[in-house]
Amino acid sequence: MKSPVKVTPFRISAVLTVLAIFSYMIGFPFFETMELKSLDLRFVMKGPKVPGSEVAIITIDEKSLDHYGRWPWPRKRIAELIDSLTEYDVNGIGFDIVFAEPDHNSQSTEIADIKNKLSSLAIDNRELQSYLDVKIKENDNDAILENAIKQSGRVVLGYFFHTSDEDLKHIDKSKENQKVEFKNSEYSSVKYLSAEASNTPFTQPVFSVESNLKDFSEKAASLGYFNVFPDFDGTVRWAPLIMKYEDKYYPPLSLQLARRYMGNKPLSIFAAEFGVESIMLGDMLIPTDEGGSLLINYRGANKTFPHYSVYDVIEKKVPANLLKDSIVLIGATAIGIYDMRVVPFSSVFPGVEIHANIIDNIIHDDFLYRPEWISMVDLAIILLIGILLGLLLPRLGPLAGALFTGTLFVLFTGGNFYAFANEGVWLNYVYPVISIISIYTSITLYYYMTEERERKKVRNAFQYYMTSSVVNEVLKDPAKLKLGGDKKVLSVLFSDIRNFTTISERMSPEDLVHFLNEYLTVMTDIVFEHDGVLDKYMGDAIMSIYGAPLDQTDHPLRACKTALEMMHALKKLHVAWEERGLPKMDIGIGISTGPMVVGNMGSERRFDFTVMGDTVNIGSRLEAINKQYGTNIIISEATYAAVCNEMTCRELDLVKVKGKDRPAKIYELMAEKGRDERYEKLASAFSIALSLYREMKWHDAVSAFQKVLEIGPNDRTSKIYIKRCQALAKLPPPAGWDGVFEMTTK
Repeated sequence: MKSPVKVTPFRISAVLTVLAIFSYMIGFPFFETMELKSLDLRFVMKGPKVPGSEVAIITIDEKSLDHYGRWPWPRKRIAELIDSLTEYDVNGIGFDIVFAEPDHNSQSTEIADIKNKLSSLAIDNRELQSYLDVKIKENDNDAILENAIKQSGRVVLGYFFHTSDEDLKHIDKSKENQKVEFKNSEYSSVKYLSAEASNTPFTQPVFSVESNLKDFSEKAASLGYFNVFPDFDGTVRWAPLIMKYEDKYYPPLSLQLARRYMGNKPLSIFAAEFGVESIMLGDMLIPTDEGGSLLINYRGANKTFPHYSVYDVIEKKVPANLLKDSIVLIGATAIGIYDMRVVPFSSVFPGVEIHANIIDNIIHDDFLYRPEWISMVDLAIILLIGILLGLLLPRLGPLAGALFTGTLFVLFTGGNFYAFANEGVWLNYVYPVISIISIYTSITLYYYMTEERERKKVRNAFQYYMTSSVVNEVLKDPAKLKLGGDKKVLSVLFSDIRNFTTISERMSPEDLVHFLNEYLTVMTDIVFEHDGVLDKYMGDAIMSIYGAPLDQTDHPLRACKTALEMMHALKKLHVAWEERGLPKMDIGIGISTGPMVVGNMGSERRFDFTVMGDTVNIGSRLEAINKQYGTNIIISEATYAAVCNEMTCRELDLVKVKGKDRPAKIYELMAEKGRDERYEKLASAFSIALSLYREMKWHDAVSAFQKVLEIGPNDRTSKIYIKRCQALAKLPPPAGWDGVFEMTTK
């Protein structure tokens, strides 16, 4: 039936463009992941960018742990760090650490216990009591840290929001009533641009907060959360700049530090019905998505920002000019205690350095943009690509079409990267590229299928008469359709089922056909596995060729491997047939190697690819001779000479087949060498027995053949030779006997 809609290249392009646009709008996870990875690749291609000198990272590193002991340290040590940084006159001190619990390293508790014991013992020593009070205060690490925070006046403490209800199970219930202090930590204002905007929840829910001790929070200059949320592939690309807790909106630690550095300008949210429209820091617009998240413009891999050890800062080993007026972030980088993250530049990245990148983006007004309206640009690019390819590819030849498509791909890739690296705009890369590739491939395939239609007709016509390999050769060179052939040295294999007539008489015609088809299918597959050409089926017999039409220098070995695998497969079929109540069968295989004529034989109207010649006839005879020796695989002398190093064989006899004057040695193919040592032993013992037979030492030969049977009790050939020796012992051959066995049947 004729198709109601004619397929054309432009229609193919239109359909694929619509599919690309639809996929883009749906957002399939696989393609979204590819786009995220392409964004990471753009970061890597752009390379690292030297950040400003405003941000430094003070690290709890291996060096600090070596000098001050394992983490966590006494709060007194943190106070020393704050005091030291205050002396360096830094602008802001941000902690990527939460001090949520009292200090367990403080000695003041032990001293207080001593004081209480003295009181309980009614020991009234006011001088001792005063001394202990002073010591309690001096050794209260939390009080020391609280005082350091207060005296510095520039500490911004970090805290953590719990955004999963699962986290509630792990929260200390005793702290639920503790008042959480967020001094100087809220957004200055939230402005709703419409009535619907006030009802739009544009941030994810917060269930609780992991805050610092109240005394610390009250003395801090301000506070900011340090939550970051990776994308679904585990990479951190976005930073939430807004989180809502108890009807108030809060900024992160990084934004609080940048805000302080820029003069504590007001921080405002502008919300629309779709979510966050913008965040303003003074008169600076900070671009975010509708959820208030900033796309981080990473400067580079780990240690792009300067790192200084806590130990070096406390010991004043860092030059003063390197820290003066800078923003310092304090966090762990020592292996085993730091917050490891995956970012576009690295799979092992300290979380504290993510905050450094955000601060640097804000201070230098250097952002990446992925606003909602950019989707319209992406869709316009996809549509333009579809129109260009749909209109121009049909008018261009194969080479010109490939060059045009390649040029379009290069131009788009270059423009996309330029927009990212120079303008800070994230344009979608994956969907336009998929459009280019799919449209070009589909239109090219359409033309290929159209041009190949006639070739397919030829293939479909000839595949019923030739194997697929011959058809392929014919299609490459139509001259091969001419009658005639070439003389080549090839190998030919014949196989036949023993007593097939008896088997067929026991089965219905339908069952017989199914039975035979199952057998022939398995055997034919084995022929093809070794790149043989199936010449023909002759009832239950198979004839295959090796070495033509494709040249194969190892064609005798391929034929022998085919024969061995046929016998192995037959044993498996026996098991399956026995379960189904079907009879077993035996087969004989003959392989002959030598010169023969190969090519198309027949008439001008009907011909077949086959082989002819004396070597072919010998292969057929060898298959039949198996009956005389109780074997399954017999090969010619030429075949044996080609495979004797790879295959275990034994010489069976010197025979003169019917219609031939000259005798020929025949060999049984037993196994691949090294597979079973028993075959090697059997072949060696048989060779000795055969020599005695040819020397007409009948009784010695019988004993030797019996030794062969000790190795292989089921060796039918040795049993046949024993009977032959016994008969010749009673009726010896005439004088001049040459040991040749003359076949009387074909």
